[in-house]
Amino acid sequence: MFHKIISQALPYFPPKLIWQFSKSYIAGTTTQDAINASKALNRENVMVTLDILGEFIKTMSQAAKNRDDYLALIRTIEAAAINGNYSLKPSMFGLLIDKKTCFEYMRELTAEAASHGNFVRIDMEDSPCVDDSIDIFRRLKQEFPRNIGLVLQAYLKRTSGDLESMLDLRRDDADLNFRLVKGVYVEPAAIAYKAYKDINAHYLEDLEFMFKNNVYAAIATHDTPLIQGALDLIDQYQVPKEKYEFQMLYGVTPKKRRELVQNGHRMRVYVPFGEQWFGYSTRRLKENPAMVRHILKALVDKG
Repeated sequence: MFHKIISQALPYFPPKLIWQFSKSYIAGTTTQDAINASKALNRENVMVTLDILGEFIKTMSQAAKNRDDYLALIRTIEAAAINGNYSLKPSMFGLLIDKKTCFEYMRELTAEAASHGNFVRIDMEDSPCVDDSIDIFRRLKQEFPRNIGLVLQAYLKRTSGDLESMLDLRRDDADLNFRLVKGVYVEPAAIAYKAYKDINAHYLEDLEFMFKNNVYAAIATHDTPLIQGALDLIDQYQVPKEKYEFQMLYGVTPKKRRELVQNGHRMRVYVPFGEQWFGYSTRRLKENPAMVRHILKALVDKG
């Protein structure tokens, strides 16, 4: 309870203090910071997905700037020969303000990545964004069948139906590619599972559905029981290593990450960076109040 109370007050903490926690989980504020972090991970035989921090903008001028920043990022990363792809949050490009322009910006970014033979993934946000995000994915999948993926959240009760409904997008020459996460946004019980065991059970059910239907699975979790459950399903269905990957967040459970890599599994790390790190950090701390102990330790060490 104490950690939860503190986590609610985090937006009012001095940014320098929050950074003491954040610097372990964010690559930095600049593209060069992201390149340095990505190269280090590539040397460990780990792929990356790059994400410029920022979401839920208020003006379309911000959306245009985010589009320009991502175009510059893609061109810089491709020139640096990083083994990685790109994560895009629709709200960064104006999903909740101007859906038509949002789609145009995201199409432009997908086309840029595709011109380099690369890939972008549409991040899934809270429930008001789900239908529109799936619609964007459907439209881009038809034009760029090998260059676009989507995130799905296992705690949403609709996800199994969404998975089944998108099987019509399968093509012989291009996999469906979904990143499966538990889900972190606060949603009402009417639309989201709340209990840990229920979320995990549906995560593994969704993953099994993907394996049964030849869908490329990006298994995004740090949860040891879920990782083991995924490994059991991989063995059960004899899933080839090129048909799945594990994904983890930058700076989280590096020991488990290295163990999976050493055992021959493909691994990708989500590398967030940018000037909007403060909002990302405080949101993650609210989602996981137990992390507050790191903040308190930093405060004590500083003193």
